[in-house]
Amino acid sequence: MMKSKLSRSFSQMKQFNLLGLLLLLLSGCYGEDKGSLSANSVIYCAEGSPESFNPQTVTSGTTIDAISYQLYDRLISFQTKDNEIGPSLAKSWHVTRDGKMITFYLRKDVSFHQTDYFTPTRSLNADDVLFSFNRLLDPGHNFHFVSGGKYPFFQSVGFSSLVDDIEKINDYTVRFKLSRADSSFLANLATDFAVILSAEYAGQLAAEDNHQKIDLLPVGTGPYKFKEYRVGSLIRYYRHENYWRDQVAIEQLVYDITPSKTGRLTKLLANECDVIAYPVAHEKITEHANLTLEAVTSFNVSYLGFNTQKPPFDNKLVRQAIAYAINKQAIIDAIYFGHAEVAKSLLPASSWAHDRSIAGHGFSISKAKALLAQAGYPDGLTMDIWALPVQRAYNPNALTTAKLIQADLQQIGVTVNIVSNYEWSTFSRLLARGEHQAVLLGWSADHPDPDNFFTPILSCASMNTGNNRAFWCDPTFDNFLYQSLQTTNTRERKKHYAQALRILSEEVPLLPIAHSRRYQARHKNVQGELLHPFGGIDFSGVSKN
Repeated sequence: MMKSKLSRSFSQMKQFNLLGLLLLLLSGCYGEDKGSLSANSVIYCAEGSPESFNPQTVTSGTTIDAISYQLYDRLISFQTKDNEIGPSLAKSWHVTRDGKMITFYLRKDVSFHQTDYFTPTRSLNADDVLFSFNRLLDPGHNFHFVSGGKYPFFQSVGFSSLVDDIEKINDYTVRFKLSRADSSFLANLATDFAVILSAEYAGQLAAEDNHQKIDLLPVGTGPYKFKEYRVGSLIRYYRHENYWRDQVAIEQLVYDITPSKTGRLTKLLANECDVIAYPVAHEKITEHANLTLEAVTSFNVSYLGFNTQKPPFDNKLVRQAIAYAINKQAIIDAIYFGHAEVAKSLLPASSWAHDRSIAGHGFSISKAKALLAQAGYPDGLTMDIWALPVQRAYNPNALTTAKLIQADLQQIGVTVNIVSNYEWSTFSRLLARGEHQAVLLGWSADHPDPDNFFTPILSCASMNTGNNRAFWCDPTFDNFLYQSLQTTNTRERKKHYAQALRILSEEVPLLPIAHSRRYQARHKNVQGELLHPFGGIDFSGVSKN
């Protein structure tokens, strides 16, 4: 069954690339050269290509940055000032005392995008909410499997076992009925992934038997609408003229896909980009009168993940040995230039569930050698480490990190082969299939609830979706997460998370390495907030002088 679903997913990815090539051929019909962009346009130089144009189907930060906040809205969202949950497409909501029924009251003035391929005839209503969530909840839904039936975030948090039913009360009122109270439910609905699609557009595609276009030619309610995608080159968005929030200042937003970090910096200096992702040479940027360097303290963690389904990492003694042999501080100094802190556990110190009593694995070659011998490898072993091929805030240079670890592990007789020849989409797909042995990766939280650091990436449910890159499943660990979600008492929840963290420290399905800041560079004439502590970037409030 799993193989069948993966085959469908791979087939869908090929469709995605084929459609992108088609769009490339057609782009001459309406595409503009980058050089013709007006003063009301912003060019963002991004580190990679999107895997999809629907956030429901992915969890990668590169894709979420490209699509989520530009094209879509959610029922509720995190407010910029205080990170509290606030209204969005739902103007208000009500939760019953037992926490098992949540009723949302929708706005009546929300327009979907009018594009070259869709003209809406009505505003957003309850049918759009039902379509968006029933699609991912119901395997019998006619859109459920069009992108392989993978909804990694929702499946990893057990959304289908939590939501019993979604009821349309009237055109502008929707009620979620839950099987149990869940203290993270509202936070999960405010994430990048919980976007609202157009049921009317889906109906048009179904009538045309073009179901797969729902995730490739997007229609949302967000501040920008899709214009074109040139594979590996650029994404072009136009302003949504009827956006329900404040008028968007930028007429055209272009993502210039530039995987090379030095290439992005060169383009910034040459005025070919207005804003760049994950800049290098911070000092050079700050010395430039027309440029500014921004940073935000992110809820994130970088880690070395072990595929616990493959030898030798099916042996926790080996995982523990590797953990003790890695000098994290040296990585912080060399990769992050001091702009990060050593991760002693999965949770950053700024999380209310952080537990200082968990010390993590210190750097100790003697302990590492003893554990490796105890595991049956007194003469060492050979292993592969896959290095993340794009820069992320949690790891701006995975290849160099891998080389540092390679040198560390040589001291205990472990030979490391570094795998770095995959582009992002292929890398991500192969990881989900579990083809790696160990991987340098990370996680940027989607919301401030601590559950977001556990369930989406280490639960048994997330192993089944491939989002759990360690392919590790521990029912006791899962039970602590479950117990924490059953109460809103923070003290009780923290006790459960502390138990979960101790299991991770003992079992080491992954080794937390660093909690870091996220950087971005831009020309000073580009105004407005882009970066947030969690979630993707947002160009809705950006203007250009």
